[in-house]
Amino acid sequence: MMADGADIEAIKAANNRFYEAFGALDIEKMEAACETSERALCVHPGWQPLVGWDLIRASWQGIFDNATLMHFNIRYVSVAVQGDPPEAGWVTCVENITSVLQGRANNFGVLATNIFVRTPSGWRMIAHHASPQM
Repeated sequence: MMADGADIEAIKAANNRFYEAFGALDIEKMEAACETSERALCVHPGWQPLVGWDLIRASWQGIFDNATLMHFNIRYVSVAVQGDPPEAGWVTCVENITSVLQGRANNFGVLATNIFVRTPSGWRMIAHHASPQM
């Protein structure tokens, strides 16, 4: 069965909540956008994989504490879902980022895959994998 448009739109909305939290440098919003279990996974560009929400949360907090600006222009968004009814979905996209980290301005591109699972409280990101754009 193909996912209906509502599932696709709900996953896009969950993906947008993640980038809104990231852009706001807001750990509470990030926590609300993510599944906070031990099965959660995050790979920041150039980092080793982080498994489990405690490590992932600490990584986001460190990024947020050292940033004064994080602006995203998300492009080339592709959404897919798995299951009948869908229990998982993923977004692949390009993050064009303007940031100020530790007083230094940067512009760069990142290829990202964000994996979402359906939870009783809606779609939550369970995995974020970002790699530098070549």
